[in-house]
Amino acid sequence: MNTLFTDQLSQISRREFIKLAGAGLFAVLFNAFLPEATPVMAGDPSQRLGRILNDAVGVYEKPSFNSRFIKMLYKDVIVQIDDITVGEDEPTYNRVWYYIDNIGYAHSGWIQPVQINPNPIAPTIPADGQLAELTVPYSDTYKDIEKRDNVTYRIYYSSVFWVHDVLKSSDGKIWYKIWDDKFKFYVYADATHLRLIPTSELAPSAPDVPESIKKIQVNRPEQVLIAYQDNEPVFMTRTATGARFIDGNFTTPAGKYILNRKRPTRHMADGDLAAPKTYDLPGVPWVTYLTKRGIAIHGTYWHNDYGKPRSHGCINVSCEASKWIYLWTSPAVPPNEDYWSEDTGTVLDVV
Repeated sequence: MNTLFTDQLSQISRREFIKLAGAGLFAVLFNAFLPEATPVMAGDPSQRLGRILNDAVGVYEKPSFNSRFIKMLYKDVIVQIDDITVGEDEPTYNRVWYYIDNIGYAHSGWIQPVQINPNPIAPTIPADGQLAELTVPYSDTYKDIEKRDNVTYRIYYSSVFWVHDVLKSSDGKIWYKIWDDKFKFYVYADATHLRLIPTSELAPSAPDVPESIKKIQVNRPEQVLIAYQDNEPVFMTRTATGARFIDGNFTTPAGKYILNRKRPTRHMADGDLAAPKTYDLPGVPWVTYLTKRGIAIHGTYWHNDYGKPRSHGCINVSCEASKWIYLWTSPAVPPNEDYWSEDTGTVLDVV
C-alpha cells in the first residue's frame, strides 16, 4: 500500500496526522492499510500477480533478507502474489513483502503488481488519436507488423500511449499503431493488450474547488507527497525523489513550484535533462512538471520501492497516484492534447 485516499485519511485524526508527519512514522501508517490477500482463481483476470522488475530477485523462507534463500527469479517473470505482509527488519523504509507462488517471500520493491486483462478491439480510432494503457504485464512492439523478427522495445503494465490507427497483419492479428513521442516514429502493439481510455475518465476530478485552496507538499525526509484542500489532507502517497549517484547529485531541489505543464504520456530516455544517460522508459504515464528542465511527478512501472530517494530528480509515485495528481491539480488538460501549458497552476512545495 503506497497511497491513501480521502476516505482512508478521514480515519486519522488531525492530531495523529501531525504526529505521524513529524515522527518519521509514515511507513507505519501506510502498512496499517495493507490490502487483504484474496484467493486466486485459475483463469481469473483479476488475480493478484506480480512482475519481477530487477535482473534478479531473491525468494526467502521468511520476510527477511537474513532468512534462508530459496531461489532466484529473473526480470519479467510473472509470479502469483498469495499474501502481503510486513517484515521485521531491513529495509526500514519499505518493509512490505509478498508471499509468492506458494514457495516463499520476495521484497515488494522489485515486484510490480499486475493483472492480465485483455481488451475488446476498437474498429476505428479518432482522427487526433486516443490514449490507451497497457493492461497486461508486458507486450512487445514492432516497427513492421509483417516482419516481427525484431522487437522494437517492450512496454509494461500501466504505461500509457497515444493510439492512432488499427491495422490487421496478414496472419489476421489486430494491432494498434502507437506514436513514440521521443524518437518520432510509430510502433505497433497487440490491440488486445491496450485499453482505450474514454474521455470521461480524463475529466478533472475537482473542477469546482478553487485553485487558491489546493496545494501539494512533498516532504523529502519522509518521502511522502500530500495534497491539501483548504488545509485538510485529501490524498497522500509515498514517493521516491531525486538521489545522489556516482554520476552526479540529482536530488529534487527544495522550493516552491507551479504545476502548470502536463503530458499524459512521455517516452523518457537518453538526452532528457531529467533522465541523463540512464533511462529508456516508453509510455511514462501522467506527467506533471515542476520545472522547465523536465523534473516532474510521474507514474513509475520500473520499481515499486517507495520511501527513499532513487530517481534522477523526478518525483516517482505509483501509476495510480500519478493519475490522481494529474487529474486533481490545475490546469485541466483537454483529453485530446498530448501537451498542455498555462500560466497558472496548483502550487507545490518541496521541503
